[in-house]
Amino acid sequence: MVVKKVDKLKELYEIDDYLWIEETVKLLKERRFDELDLENLIEELEDLGSEKRHKVESLLEQIIRHLLLLEYWQDEYDRNYRHWQAEIVGFRNQLNDRMTTNFYHYLEENLSKVYQKARKYVQAKSGLDTFPKDCPYTLQQLLDEDWFPIK
Repeated sequence: MVVKKVDKLKELYEIDDYLWIEETVKLLKERRFDELDLENLIEELEDLGSEKRHKVESLLEQIIRHLLLLEYWQDEYDRNYRHWQAEIVGFRNQLNDRMTTNFYHYLEENLSKVYQKARKYVQAKSGLDTFPKDCPYTLQQLLDEDWFPIK
């Protein structure tokens, strides 16, 4: 029985996914498309897209968390405001480096969901229940490297 190259590649995926990636890239560069393990390639590309979407969502959540702490946790403000501001700057830089039109639209559509997760976190962290029910920030404000709530 002759084992096809595609079957060998599928086997390799189960044994060593990094080696599978290297071999897949090689096949793509050489335009040997008939030898590709399409099933696993599609799965990996879908996972990659999901990971990237999760990362930008996570960064946005971090920005919102720190803005809420900065704006509403008065008892900790003097001790922590510089740290919170620095965290916001860092998360904004990371998010803006990853931002694409598609991610922007995704975040715009999911801002309310991301805000609710951030709100729940800061309520647990601070013990406060003074945070707005709905997101008080626009996506443009959240991404703007120079924007902070007026104190």
